[in-house]
Parts: sequence; C-alpha cells; structure tokens
Amino acid sequence: MRLTFFSAGALRCIIFIAVAIVVPITFIGCGSSAFSKPAASRAPTASMLAQTASVPPILLFNGTGTLAADVSAWETILNNLKLSYATANSSAMNSMTETKLKTYKLLIVPGGNSATIGKYLTKTATANIHNAVQAGLHYLGICAGGFFAGDSIYNGLNLTSGVWFNVYHNGGKGTGLTAVEISYPNNTKLDQLWKDGPEFAGWGSIAGKYPDHTPAVVEGKSGLGWVILCGFHPEAPASWRNGLTFTTSAAVDNAYAGKLVTYALNGTWLPHF
Repeated sequence: MRLTFFSAGALRCIIFIAVAIVVPITFIGCGSSAFSKPAASRAPTASMLAQTASVPPILLFNGTGTLAADVSAWETILNNLKLSYATANSSAMNSMTETKLKTYKLLIVPGGNSATIGKYLTKTATANIHNAVQAGLHYLGICAGGFFAGDSIYNGLNLTSGVWFNVYHNGGKGTGLTAVEISYPNNTKLDQLWKDGPEFAGWGSIAGKYPDHTPAVVEGKSGLGWVILCGFHPEAPASWRNGLTFTTSAAVDNAYAGKLVTYALNGTWLPHF
C-alpha cells in the first residue's frame, strides 16, 4: 500500500512514502515559499534556437515541477560564468528528439518536485534524455534533479543502472529549509542550504558527504555521459537564508555551484573520497 502526504504551502514539496517491504521510501524534491521571486530569463528557448544553426553548450530545464526561483538562481550562476545556455520547458522537452538533445553538451535539471517533473514529461521524452546521456550528453541534477536522475517510479531517467535515491534524514530534524555542513575531500567543509534533498547511496563516486557520512554529491559515468548529482542548493542566493546560521557565505557556496557546472560541462572528476 502507498500512502501520500501533502505538506502546506504553494511551493512545499510533496512527499510520497511507500511502506511495502520491497518498495523504497521515495522523497521527490525541494522547495520553499521563502525562495525569492525569480527574475525574467533572457536566455533563448530551445524552440527559438530550432530556427537557427546556433546551439549553446548548456540546456537548462525549466519545465513544470521545477522551482522558478531555482531556475533563476542557476541562470545567475551560468551568467556569472559567462556560459551561454538555452532553456527548455516541459513542452519543448517532450518535442525534442534524442538527436537534438545530443547537440548540447550539458543538461541541468534544478530543484523542485521530481514527481511533477516526471508527470509532465512523456515516457518518450525521458527515454530520449536517458539515451542522449548514454551517447555522451552530460547531466547535472540538483535536489529534485538528483532524484529524477535515479530509477524513480515517477518517470525517472534511470541514469544509475537501477539505483533509486532516498531523502537525507537530516539527523531526524525533518525536511525543512536549513543549513547542513557538507564535508569534501582534503578536510574541507562548507555549510550549504538544504531542503528535502536526496542522499545518493549506491551510485557513483562520493564528492561530498552529509554529517552522517551519506553521499551528498556523487559523480560518475552513465554510458558515455558524465553525471554529477547534488542533494543541496549551492546556487542559493543570500536572500534564501532567512535568518539561518551559516559558517560560510552565499558567495562561497555559489562558487561551489559554479564548480559543479564547470566539472559537469567538461566531464571531469571532482575531487572525491
């Protein structure tokens, strides 16, 4: 039997809990009404680019189920890196062929609700994304985008050879917006903003750990594609912190977000344990 719970708030995440013995407990994303209002995107859409021969290296998914504010935060990161990109909503992704997807180098799926992301994409669309990654498209998944990359029952991409992901339990503190200390190789630690995000046990090499040592950032090959998954929000601007206590600045965390993009785009290894 599967029980479904709904939390309050327009941008709160929906949590689905499977209680059958052989069915995983599945959490599907992140979100908060505290997230700032997004700025209007100036990036071309994938459908606009279909009329030209120019294709930027990065495709940023902004379809139904993603948080508009998180899409905006990633646009800020990409603009600061001076990287060109296009955006694709659910309709555009549903009409995009595997061949078209392979003209990009990197697909970024940001935070939101992975069940909703999967609901508004067709099976053909997720199969095309999966196959494009197997053929060499790189993938960066953040929070809900990390859940979506796994073998999710909500029309996930299964870039992980059958591995599904559970939520990080946050030491029993719940899934609210909070600062979580992430440990990196060489004894580096950064406080990062987290909400409802996954831990990635069972797949990839570990590039960051939660306080309980479960994987917070993982990386690895999926076919010929390079995949980096992150369970927290290094892209979060200072306005999202809402009085929470952090030992690291938003600028430092944002620099790590830029690092994730750069390494995912180039298909190179982050330092890992």
